Amino acid sequence: MKISVFPTSEALAEAAARRVVNALRERPDVVLGLPAGRTPVGVYAELARLTVAGEADFSSATAFALDEFVGIDHSHPASFHRFIREHLIDPVHLPHDQFHGLNGAAGDLQAECDRYETAIRDAGGIGLQLLGIGGNGHIGFNEPADALPASTHRVTLLEATRLASAALFDGDIARVPREALTIGVGTILKAEAVILLAAGQGKAASVERMVRGPITPMLPASFLQAHRSVEIFLDQAAASRL
Repeated sequence: MKISVFPTSEALAEAAARRVVNALRERPDVVLGLPAGRTPVGVYAELARLTVAGEADFSSATAFALDEFVGIDHSHPASFHRFIREHLIDPVHLPHDQFHGLNGAAGDLQAECDRYETAIRDAGGIGLQLLGIGGNGHIGFNEPADALPASTHRVTLLEATRLASAALFDGDIARVPREALTIGVGTILKAEAVILLAAGQGKAASVERMVRGPITPMLPASFLQAHRSVEIFLDQAAASRL
């Protein structure tokens, strides 16, 4: 793991955005894995700025959203597909037919997971996967458990994860779905390179365990220790226990 610590979350976002731009320059048709959530918003804003400035070109890239709530389609205000489209895809002019997301409202959720896994494989796999990390060490919606499915799958969300997502539902945890679809840890580990972003004191404990602790399904992010190319971008607060 290559760990970089920045004085502020803004500096973290700028550095991570530059890393994505470099990947685009090396391979204009790179396949990106993209998370939703608070942490990547700054990175996406910086990528939009760099696109306007003529320093980034997403026109040949392909992107896959990392996860989605069950029971939600792409038009729902809390959809992660919609979130990523509004914060990144549209601002950087990545063609919509090159952006893929899970349909949480699909009639057959297992078939939807299988379809998504096939689509990723047919695209050549993820070239650069961006991740956040949950306070309990989840990546995507891969929650701590006795065992972790390797491929895209349906998962029951823990209460802490639902609470962290409540802001998307006007602060009402009762409206947060109890299940989600997510790319599996095995699929994440097949990515050519991974960038994990973490900001804030609330992520410090899980970051420490991810870096220093044993590899265990009870901390899904710990499996990144086994990946050949992982870069971790932290602000000082998230790095405070290292």
